[in-house]
Amino acid sequence: MKSIGRGVEEIRIRDDGNVYRVIYIARFEDAVHVLHAFEKKTWKTRKADLDVAEQRLQRLLAQRRNTL
Repeated sequence: MKSIGRGVEEIRIRDDGNVYRVIYIARFEDAVHVLHAFEKKTWKTRKADLDVAEQRLQRLLAQRRNTL
């Protein structure tokens, strides 16, 4: 998901007519970081859900910079 950030990926899950998304980043050696997980209610992903993932990514990157 280049719109959120480099290395960010998405898993799409369909279960009994429901659709779920997990947005994560796995480019670091120490962990896979889940940025956002949600149930999709419409065909297009809501901007609010993309914004949550992007904000969490920015916070994660800032934390990692401060600990290095």
